[in-house]
Amino acid sequence: MHTNSGSSGKRYGEDVLAGDWRRPRKGAVAEVALEHGLVLESADEGFCGAVVGWDKRTVTLEDRRGRHRVFDLEPAAFLLDGRPVTAVRPAPEQAAGTGPARSASGSIAVRGARSRVARESRIYVEGVHDAELVEKIWGHDLRIEGVVVEYLEGVDRLPAIVADFAPGPGRRLGVLVDHLVPGSKESRIAEEVSSPHVLVTGHPFVDIWQAVKPSVLGFSAWPDVPRGVPWKEGVLRALGSGEEPGEAWRRILGSVRTYADLEPELLGRVEELIDFVTAPLAVQD
Repeated sequence: MHTNSGSSGKRYGEDVLAGDWRRPRKGAVAEVALEHGLVLESADEGFCGAVVGWDKRTVTLEDRRGRHRVFDLEPAAFLLDGRPVTAVRPAPEQAAGTGPARSASGSIAVRGARSRVARESRIYVEGVHDAELVEKIWGHDLRIEGVVVEYLEGVDRLPAIVADFAPGPGRRLGVLVDHLVPGSKESRIAEEVSSPHVLVTGHPFVDIWQAVKPSVLGFSAWPDVPRGVPWKEGVLRALGSGEEPGEAWRRILGSVRTYADLEPELLGRVEELIDFVTAPLAVQD
């Protein structure tokens, strides 16, 4: 799995090719406003990927293998469809509603559309908190696509649950797993599932809480919790919070507004699952 590039990834601000033609002066090339899913190529390093997040100074790209790279917006130069461009944050008026309306996931919102009749395909997540976060950010997209999200109440019975679901053509199953890293219990269980109609993927975080950027909640990093200590309880104790986990989660979820409040490792995986379960039958199998 990927390292947490969203909060502590390597920055690429050092200008090792100063004076190179691939670093045009600001204003010498067209500017393109960042948006989720925009495919850019680093002119310096040849890394090509879709935009999965940005902040005041950097942009995060994800390539087709799921690898993330973080680039400084200045003085980095990018290629868009082979043409040099300067990537900039969206203009304030666009964010305020001038131009296409965007859903919380960054997709173009479809105004007035009715929810599509539910597909047979499904997305499963591990628990209630996972389902609530996915609904808050991708709910509009899922209703437009007719995709239902259900939760597993843990990953231990995943192979049996997949067998009961009986996946097949037109009945695909996407599964989002917490802490899917090499050697983990979750990765060993995921390896037991083998079907062209099932995609099991996940993020490296111990709990879905960690997929929320800590800066959104007013602190710099999620605390480390010793082995043997329940993770949520350990986090709340380290943060000096007297809240119960359910109360704390309501406050965390309430602080999340858009996909920009989440770590790229989660964004890329959920988008991948939505694409998988909504792929046209002609290209599924």
